[in-house]
Amino acid sequence: MTGKSAIDLEAEYNNRARVPDHQTVMLRWRAAAEAARLATPPQEIAYGPGEREVMDLFSAGDDAPVAVFLHGGYWQALDRSWFSGLAPALNAHGVSLAIPSYDLAPAVRLGHILRQVRAATDAVRARAGVRPIVFGHSAGGHMAACMLSEARASAAVAISGVFDLAPLIPTSLNVALRLDEAEAAALSPIHWPVPDGSMPGGTVLDCIVGANESPEFLRQSRMMTDLWAARGVETRYEALPGLDHFTVLDPLFDKDSALVKRIAELAKETT
Repeated sequence: MTGKSAIDLEAEYNNRARVPDHQTVMLRWRAAAEAARLATPPQEIAYGPGEREVMDLFSAGDDAPVAVFLHGGYWQALDRSWFSGLAPALNAHGVSLAIPSYDLAPAVRLGHILRQVRAATDAVRARAGVRPIVFGHSAGGHMAACMLSEARASAAVAISGVFDLAPLIPTSLNVALRLDEAEAAALSPIHWPVPDGSMPGGTVLDCIVGANESPEFLRQSRMMTDLWAARGVETRYEALPGLDHFTVLDPLFDKDSALVKRIAELAKETT
Protein backbone atom coordinates (compact mmCIF):
# COMPACT_ATOMS: atom_id res chain seq x y z
CA MET A 1 0.00 0.00 0.00
CA THR A 2 1.17 3.51 -0.77
CA GLY A 3 -0.03 7.07 -0.23
CA LYS A 4 -2.67 8.11 2.27
CA SER A 5 -4.15 4.61 2.34
CA ALA A 6 -0.99 3.42 4.11
CA ILE A 7 -1.11 6.15 6.76
CA ASP A 8 -2.79 5.72 10.14
CA LEU A 9 -4.69 9.00 9.95
CA GLU A 10 -6.13 8.58 13.44
CA ALA A 11 -2.65 8.42 14.92
CA GLU A 12 -1.44 11.30 12.74
CA TYR A 13 -4.23 13.75 13.56
CA ASN A 14 -5.44 12.81 17.05
CA ASN A 15 -3.00 15.03 18.90
CA ARG A 16 -4.38 14.49 22.39
CA ALA A 17 -3.82 10.77 22.00
CA ARG A 18 -0.41 11.39 20.46
CA VAL A 19 0.82 13.62 23.32
CA PRO A 20 0.01 11.89 26.63
CA ASP A 21 0.97 14.90 28.78
CA HIS A 22 -1.09 17.40 26.81
CA GLN A 23 -3.24 18.11 29.87
CA THR A 24 -0.18 19.35 31.77
CA VAL A 25 0.59 21.79 28.98
CA MET A 26 -3.01 22.95 28.80
CA LEU A 27 -3.06 23.57 32.55
CA ARG A 28 -0.10 25.89 32.00
CA TRP A 29 -2.19 27.74 29.41
CA ARG A 30 -5.00 28.06 31.92
CA ALA A 31 -2.74 29.31 34.72
CA ALA A 32 -1.10 31.89 32.45
CA ALA A 33 -4.53 33.00 31.24
CA GLU A 34 -5.86 33.51 34.74
CA ALA A 35 -2.77 35.50 35.73
CA ALA A 36 -3.04 37.72 32.66
CA ARG A 37 -6.73 38.41 33.19
CA LEU A 38 -6.12 39.25 36.84
CA ALA A 39 -3.27 41.62 35.99
CA THR A 40 -5.04 43.33 33.10
CA PRO A 41 -8.74 42.52 32.69
CA PRO A 42 -9.66 42.54 29.01
CA GLN A 43 -12.40 44.51 27.35
CA GLU A 44 -15.18 42.21 26.17
CA ILE A 45 -16.47 43.06 22.71
CA ALA A 46 -19.49 41.39 21.13
CA TYR A 47 -19.05 40.77 17.42
CA GLY A 48 -22.43 39.09 16.98
CA PRO A 49 -25.64 38.26 18.87
CA GLY A 50 -24.64 34.76 20.01
CA GLU A 51 -23.51 33.87 23.52
CA ARG A 52 -20.06 32.86 22.27
CA GLU A 53 -19.77 35.66 19.69
CA VAL A 54 -17.58 37.69 22.01
CA MET A 55 -13.90 38.55 21.92
CA ASP A 56 -11.48 39.67 24.61
CA LEU A 57 -9.35 42.69 23.73
CA PHE A 58 -6.10 43.18 25.60
CA SER A 59 -5.20 46.71 24.57
CA ALA A 60 -1.67 48.05 24.24
CA GLY A 61 -2.99 51.58 23.71
CA ASP A 62 -5.50 53.47 21.63
CA ASP A 63 -3.34 53.60 18.50
CA ALA A 64 -1.71 50.21 18.86
CA PRO A 65 -1.91 47.69 16.01
CA VAL A 66 -4.10 44.67 16.73
CA ALA A 67 -3.38 40.99 16.24
CA VAL A 68 -6.21 38.45 16.28
CA PHE A 69 -5.61 35.00 17.78
CA LEU A 70 -7.84 32.11 16.69
CA HIS A 71 -7.75 29.24 19.14
CA GLY A 72 -7.61 25.55 18.32
CA GLY A 73 -9.46 22.51 19.62
CA TYR A 74 -10.47 20.97 16.29
CA TRP A 75 -13.44 23.35 16.12
CA GLN A 76 -15.02 21.42 19.01
CA ALA A 77 -13.28 22.52 22.22
CA LEU A 78 -11.92 25.50 24.20
CA ASP A 79 -12.71 29.22 24.12
CA ARG A 80 -11.05 32.60 24.41
CA SER A 81 -10.48 32.34 28.18
CA TRP A 82 -7.81 29.66 27.72
CA PHE A 83 -5.44 31.94 25.81
CA SER A 84 -5.37 35.25 27.67
CA GLY A 85 -1.80 34.37 28.66
CA LEU A 86 -0.65 35.22 25.13
CA ALA A 87 -1.46 38.90 25.66
CA PRO A 88 1.41 40.11 27.87
CA ALA A 89 4.15 39.18 25.38
CA LEU A 90 2.49 41.01 22.49
CA ASN A 91 1.42 43.95 24.66
CA ALA A 92 5.09 44.35 25.63
CA HIS A 93 5.79 45.06 21.95
CA GLY A 94 2.99 47.61 21.70
CA VAL A 95 0.55 45.23 20.00
CA SER A 96 -3.02 44.72 21.20
CA LEU A 97 -4.47 41.22 21.16
CA ALA A 98 -8.05 40.20 20.31
CA ILE A 99 -9.13 36.65 21.10
CA PRO A 100 -12.61 35.64 19.89
CA SER A 101 -14.64 32.67 21.01
CA TYR A 102 -16.88 30.92 18.50
CA ASP A 103 -19.52 28.21 18.54
CA LEU A 104 -18.33 24.62 18.53
CA ALA A 105 -19.11 21.40 16.71
CA PRO A 106 -21.26 19.35 16.84
CA ALA A 107 -23.71 22.12 17.75
CA VAL A 108 -22.73 23.94 14.54
CA ARG A 109 -20.90 22.98 11.38
CA LEU A 110 -17.49 24.22 10.39
CA GLY A 111 -18.88 26.61 7.79
CA HIS A 112 -20.84 28.37 10.53
CA ILE A 113 -17.68 28.74 12.61
CA LEU A 114 -15.86 30.26 9.66
CA ARG A 115 -18.64 32.81 9.26
CA GLN A 116 -18.24 33.77 12.91
CA VAL A 117 -14.48 34.14 12.55
CA ARG A 118 -15.05 36.36 9.51
CA ALA A 119 -17.37 38.55 11.58
CA ALA A 120 -14.85 38.76 14.43
CA THR A 121 -11.99 39.66 12.08
CA ASP A 122 -14.12 42.24 10.29
CA ALA A 123 -15.10 43.76 13.65
CA VAL A 124 -11.42 44.21 14.55
CA ARG A 125 -10.75 45.75 11.15
CA ALA A 126 -13.65 48.18 11.54
CA ARG A 127 -12.43 49.18 14.97
CA ALA A 128 -8.78 49.57 13.98
CA GLY A 129 -9.31 50.94 10.48
CA VAL A 130 -6.85 48.46 8.96
CA ARG A 131 -6.77 44.76 8.27
CA PRO A 132 -5.27 42.97 11.29
CA ILE A 133 -2.72 40.21 11.31
CA VAL A 134 -4.42 36.94 12.21
CA PHE A 135 -2.58 34.08 13.86
CA GLY A 136 -3.96 30.81 15.11
CA HIS A 137 -3.18 27.35 16.37
CA SER A 138 -4.34 24.03 14.88
CA ALA A 139 -7.96 24.67 13.81
CA GLY A 140 -7.11 28.33 14.31
CA GLY A 141 -4.20 27.96 11.89
CA HIS A 142 -6.63 26.71 9.27
CA MET A 143 -8.92 29.67 9.87
CA ALA A 144 -6.06 32.18 9.86
CA ALA A 145 -5.14 31.02 6.35
CA CYS A 146 -8.78 31.34 5.33
CA MET A 147 -8.90 34.94 6.58
CA LEU A 148 -5.77 35.74 4.58
CA SER A 149 -7.17 34.11 1.45
CA GLU A 150 -10.21 36.37 1.72
CA ALA A 151 -8.00 39.46 2.28
CA ARG A 152 -9.60 40.06 5.65
CA ALA A 153 -6.14 39.87 7.21
CA SER A 154 -2.94 41.66 6.26
CA ALA A 155 -0.87 38.59 7.10
CA ALA A 156 -1.38 35.19 8.71
CA VAL A 157 0.76 33.08 10.99
CA ALA A 158 -0.67 29.57 10.96
CA ILE A 159 0.70 27.45 13.79
CA SER A 160 0.22 23.69 13.34
CA GLY A 161 -2.57 24.30 10.87
CA VAL A 162 -4.69 21.82 8.92
CA PHE A 163 -5.10 23.18 5.41
CA ASP A 164 -6.49 20.08 3.72
CA LEU A 165 -9.42 18.70 5.73
CA ALA A 166 -9.90 15.51 3.73
CA PRO A 167 -7.60 13.38 5.93
CA LEU A 168 -9.84 14.11 8.93
CA ILE A 169 -12.85 12.37 7.39
CA PRO A 170 -12.02 8.78 8.45
CA THR A 171 -10.86 9.79 11.95
CA SER A 172 -12.71 10.00 15.26
CA LEU A 173 -12.32 13.78 15.07
CA ASN A 174 -14.95 13.81 12.35
CA VAL A 175 -17.69 12.42 14.59
CA ALA A 176 -18.40 15.98 15.72
CA LEU A 177 -17.38 17.75 12.51
CA ARG A 178 -19.48 15.56 10.17
CA LEU A 179 -17.38 16.48 7.14
CA ASP A 180 -18.00 14.71 3.86
CA GLU A 181 -15.67 14.89 0.87
CA ALA A 182 -17.44 17.83 -0.74
CA GLU A 183 -17.58 19.93 2.43
CA ALA A 184 -13.97 19.10 3.33
CA ALA A 185 -12.81 20.24 -0.10
CA ALA A 186 -14.90 23.40 -0.02
CA LEU A 187 -13.53 24.43 3.39
CA SER A 188 -9.86 23.57 2.77
CA PRO A 189 -7.73 26.65 2.08
CA ILE A 190 -5.42 24.64 -0.19
CA HIS A 191 -8.28 24.95 -2.70
CA TRP A 192 -8.97 28.63 -2.03
CA PRO A 193 -7.59 31.55 -4.05
CA VAL A 194 -4.40 33.17 -2.85
CA PRO A 195 -4.65 36.73 -1.50
CA ASP A 196 -4.95 39.49 -4.07
CA GLY A 197 -1.37 40.48 -4.80
CA SER A 198 -2.43 43.90 -6.07
CA MET A 199 -3.43 44.95 -2.55
CA PRO A 200 -0.79 46.50 -0.30
CA GLY A 201 0.14 43.81 2.21
CA GLY A 202 -2.09 40.78 2.49
CA THR A 203 0.39 38.42 0.87
CA VAL A 204 2.38 37.06 3.81
CA LEU A 205 1.77 33.56 5.17
CA ASP A 206 3.96 31.94 7.81
CA CYS A 207 3.36 28.27 8.55
CA ILE A 208 4.93 27.24 11.85
CA VAL A 209 4.87 23.70 13.22
CA GLY A 210 6.56 21.78 16.02
CA ALA A 211 9.37 19.59 14.74
CA ASN A 212 8.10 16.77 17.00
CA GLU A 213 4.59 16.82 15.51
CA SER A 214 3.29 14.02 13.33
CA PRO A 215 4.58 13.67 9.77
CA GLU A 216 1.14 14.69 8.53
CA PHE A 217 1.23 18.02 10.38
CA LEU A 218 4.71 18.68 9.05
CA ARG A 219 3.51 17.78 5.56
CA GLN A 220 0.45 20.00 5.76
CA SER A 221 2.44 23.11 6.71
CA ARG A 222 5.14 22.45 4.12
CA MET A 223 2.51 21.75 1.47
CA MET A 224 0.67 25.00 2.19
CA THR A 225 3.79 27.18 2.07
CA ASP A 226 5.01 25.56 -1.15
CA LEU A 227 1.60 25.79 -2.81
CA TRP A 228 1.03 29.47 -2.05
CA ALA A 229 4.65 30.42 -2.72
CA ALA A 230 4.30 28.95 -6.21
CA ARG A 231 1.31 31.26 -6.70
CA GLY A 232 3.11 34.43 -5.70
CA VAL A 233 2.53 34.65 -1.95
CA GLU A 234 5.38 35.49 0.40
CA THR A 235 5.53 32.37 2.58
CA ARG A 236 7.76 31.01 5.31
CA TYR A 237 7.90 27.51 6.77
CA GLU A 238 9.55 26.69 10.08
CA ALA A 239 9.58 23.54 12.20
CA LEU A 240 10.46 24.54 15.76
CA PRO A 241 12.92 22.05 17.30
CA GLY A 242 11.79 19.93 20.23
CA LEU A 243 8.18 21.12 20.24
CA ASP A 244 4.99 19.10 19.79
CA HIS A 245 1.42 20.09 18.92
CA PHE A 246 0.87 21.63 22.35
CA THR A 247 4.29 22.96 23.37
CA VAL A 248 4.51 24.69 19.97
CA LEU A 249 2.65 27.55 21.67
CA ASP A 250 5.37 27.98 24.32
CA PRO A 251 7.22 30.72 22.39
CA LEU A 252 4.06 32.85 22.36
CA PHE A 253 4.35 33.36 26.12
CA ASP A 254 7.89 34.77 25.81
CA LYS A 255 8.15 38.41 24.72
CA ASP A 256 11.73 37.81 23.61
CA SER A 257 10.95 34.82 21.37
CA ALA A 258 11.49 35.05 17.64
CA LEU A 259 7.86 34.07 17.06
CA VAL A 260 6.43 36.88 19.19
CA LYS A 261 8.78 39.38 17.55
CA ARG A 262 7.71 38.14 14.11
CA ILE A 263 3.99 38.53 14.91
CA ALA A 264 4.60 41.99 16.37
CA GLU A 265 6.55 42.99 13.26
CA LEU A 266 3.77 41.84 10.97
CA ALA A 267 1.15 43.56 13.13
CA LYS A 268 2.97 46.85 12.77
CA GLU A 269 2.91 46.47 9.00
CA THR A 270 -0.90 46.09 8.83
CA THR A 271 -2.66 47.83 5.96
